Amino acid sequence: MGFYGEQILPRVTDRALRGQEAARLRARVTAGLSGEVLEVGFGSGLNMPFYPAAVKRVRAVDPSAVARKLAADRVAASTVPVEYIGADAQALKLADASVDHVVSVLTLCTIPAVDRALAEIRRVIKPDGQYLFLEHVRSADPKVAHSQDRWEGVWGVIAQGCHPNRDTFPRIESAFTIDQVERSEVPFGPKIVRPYVLGRAIAG
Repeated sequence: MGFYGEQILPRVTDRALRGQEAARLRARVTAGLSGEVLEVGFGSGLNMPFYPAAVKRVRAVDPSAVARKLAADRVAASTVPVEYIGADAQALKLADASVDHVVSVLTLCTIPAVDRALAEIRRVIKPDGQYLFLEHVRSADPKVAHSQDRWEGVWGVIAQGCHPNRDTFPRIESAFTIDQVERSEVPFGPKIVRPYVLGRAIAG
């Protein structure tokens, strides 16, 4: 990944995604959660302040050692314990049907084999569990989508593998039954990464 990807990007991402609007969306994703939760793309722990007390444990997956260091204070300040279980969402180190819920926030855009990761997420969720997601996606506006295509290569270098034009939601739909979904745009960041989808899915 190199010095930039390992040392600089996690710090930039941590600062860029601390804003009030991002916090509001994180609170919506995590509302009502309980039991054992798997968070794919744990990063610097920005979701930790929003996990309800009913969550017994968060099992965290993230490839960045620096992000783990940045998360330390947030983890320590929370009453919810965190257990790091690996770096690769494409091969989760968990038994089948072993977590109550799974959370991913701005993560699927960077996973190389996203369909494999979604299959793994479905595998580890209990039959009555939920997958909660907030992901930026390909825009429904043709002009913005064109810009996403045009700048994908450059943005992929800047954001180390992020695909702003990835049509993520249909992939989630193919792996899960969608229970609730919202499409909108965040009021921050480059326009090519503003479109998002926020929703809840079930394995049934």
